[in-house]
Amino acid sequence: MRFVSWNVNGLRAILKKDFREVFDALDADVFSLQETKCQAGQVELDLPGYHQFYSYAERKGYAGTAVFCRQEPARVLHGLGDPYLDAEGRIVAVELADLWNVCVYTPNSQAELARIDHRLQWDDAFREFCLGLQAGTLPSGESIAAKPLVICGDLNVAHQDIDLKNPGPNRGVSGFSDEERTSLQKLLDAGFVDTFRSLHPDVTGAYTWWNYRFRARATNAGWRIDYFLVSESLLDSVEAASIYDEVMGSDHCPVGLDLCV
Repeated sequence: MRFVSWNVNGLRAILKKDFREVFDALDADVFSLQETKCQAGQVELDLPGYHQFYSYAERKGYAGTAVFCRQEPARVLHGLGDPYLDAEGRIVAVELADLWNVCVYTPNSQAELARIDHRLQWDDAFREFCLGLQAGTLPSGESIAAKPLVICGDLNVAHQDIDLKNPGPNRGVSGFSDEERTSLQKLLDAGFVDTFRSLHPDVTGAYTWWNYRFRARATNAGWRIDYFLVSESLLDSVEAASIYDEVMGSDHCPVGLDLCV
């Protein structure tokens, strides 16, 4: 089963580029998007064989997530169950036959960590949300069948020094602060595994986001902030974890996961 995740930095914009060619070439069973920046009715995609689900931000042209999947989900969740945290459309979680696919676009802490308190509140709520689904509890408190999770998306943090080109001068800035890195570690410690780093522990220069300025992509001065995490019970089923850095069209590139389920 193939999973792909991509922060497209505007779905309407990327549809004018090569999105459909990339979508078809990657041939995912579940394709998740972040930063769609669209509202209901603004985008119509003809994707035969796929079920489409969107979460929209209340603010126009901002954030947003989507999941396209071949298998019809048993249920779809569009938030964490907190009206305040759910106002930006940052979650689409689909329950499939054997697992949950949780697409997430984590809030950016912004320059000078101006939004770090909101970011950490989100991280805490997201961790509890994921643990609840894994244990078989919906945000409403309803009990369902416990299933493992595939968590994918733009987590807006580089975890370790190896995950960005220039860790020294970026230490403490948004996306590489001690607070954000510790928060991601709490999610991993809770029982989820970074699939790319698990399979490629020593690979350097593997990035998923490049600043549009300073010719960052041309010089590969990037950050790895897009992830596939899985419940520990799925780790033995991971066949491949990929970064498709040859794919253009956004300041992020797609990432992938092949899972034997």
